[in-house]
Amino acid sequence: MDAFYASVEQRDDPALRGRPVIVGGTGGRGVVAAASYEVRKFGVHSAMPMREALRRCPDAVCVHPRISHYSGESRRIFAVFHEFTPLVQGLSLDEAFLDVTGSIAVFGPAEQIACEIKRLIHERTELTASVGVAPNKLVAKIASDLRKPDGLVVVRPGEVRPLLDPLPIRRLFGLGAKTAPKVEALGIHTLGDLSRANPAALRPIFGRYTERVQQRAAGIDDRPVVPDLDEKQISAEETFETDIADHAQLRAEIVRLADRTCARLRTREVAASCVTVKIRRKDFTTYTRQRHIEPATQETRVVTAVALELLEQWLAAQPRAALRLLGVGVGELSPATQLELFTDAQSGRNRQLDTAVDDIRQKFGKVALKPASSLEPRPLAPRR
Repeated sequence: MDAFYASVEQRDDPALRGRPVIVGGTGGRGVVAAASYEVRKFGVHSAMPMREALRRCPDAVCVHPRISHYSGESRRIFAVFHEFTPLVQGLSLDEAFLDVTGSIAVFGPAEQIACEIKRLIHERTELTASVGVAPNKLVAKIASDLRKPDGLVVVRPGEVRPLLDPLPIRRLFGLGAKTAPKVEALGIHTLGDLSRANPAALRPIFGRYTERVQQRAAGIDDRPVVPDLDEKQISAEETFETDIADHAQLRAEIVRLADRTCARLRTREVAASCVTVKIRRKDFTTYTRQRHIEPATQETRVVTAVALELLEQWLAAQPRAALRLLGVGVGELSPATQLELFTDAQSGRNRQLDTAVDDIRQKFGKVALKPASSLEPRPLAPRR
């Protein structure tokens, strides 16, 4: 959507139309939640301190956010998406990825679907949307930002590199204000530069993610559109920089991913009754293995044990497989308050340990503690 919060306010109050509108907190530490296109001309943007925004545009009209109202509008917009495909992955209230591959036979080419979605959104909400149509999520995201507001950019497979190569590196999602200057200091200013750069020069900046960053800069992105399912599933996955065939290393990755997934369960105060392991081979063939567990849990130890067993069963059938991705997901979620009904002594100790780990990470960062079994074994030094 285009300047979503601000556009809703301008639609609802005709007196705001054509005026510079800022949605956000007005206190001493308030920040900009959304900026209309009229105020963006002054350099005002989301996440900017409100004081700075008003310094740049003293005549701006400040509006306090109405999140529940925006959520209602968001549901109307997402309902339009679901008329064309069930494969809708929301990024926020006003942004989503859609996979319309299976919809083309019914609704016509992807560009036609995009035009119809834009038309219906405007007809039902009086709001405009900008859409990018592309072979993958990364390129679609970049394309959707190129002709705002009310834009439509279609990028066909053979047009990806010609489109991306001349764009500044800051167009790459995740390459923020702290990282971009380090890359630019190397004389790398465009996505084409980044995709063709010497990996050795980039490794001090991106570490083990160097290959992935360069692939993204080249428009390579194999991530599928994953439906939200109203938060019915929580997962963590990792695409490896190089394919992994070593079983000990794969087990360590499963332990780490289960730990991340369970931390998110506890943050959201829910428990799970189903564990899923996602496995992708180097040829992109993808497998899932799933098991139901009773009672529902959010304990790292329980989920890890199940995930490891599912992985071991798969590896037993394909012992020499090299994997490019592993994931651990949990589903069939229920409120964590129900856990009190099923607590035994061991479960109580597990939960106390998980709570202690969560507290330490909250104070000292997510990497302050790692499961010991997720650490790669080191060779022993010879005795002298």
